[in-house]
Amino acid sequence: MANAASMREEAETIAVKALGFVAADPELLPRFLAVTGIEAHSIRQAAGEPGFLAGVLQFILAHEPTLMRFAEETGTPPASVGKALRALPLGDDDHEHSI
Repeated sequence: MANAASMREEAETIAVKALGFVAADPELLPRFLAVTGIEAHSIRQAAGEPGFLAGVLQFILAHEPTLMRFAEETGTPPASVGKALRALPLGDDDHEHSI
């Protein structure tokens, strides 16, 4: 069984792939920025904040077609995205949901 550090490292790797996936998509990026309230020029700074990577995965998981496209394009099993979310800071499903 993998230890917590290697699980978190793997989770961060998936989240960084997800961020690249979102950033490269001309439709997803504006939606992500609108949902998070982050300005495009602030993404690098925001990426260092606790919970940012979890937020990227929550964004991917919130829309099944996006999740499936991410999984297909990156070779990441869809179930791994949810597991990665739970391994990241602030990714334990104890977050506010939009109304």
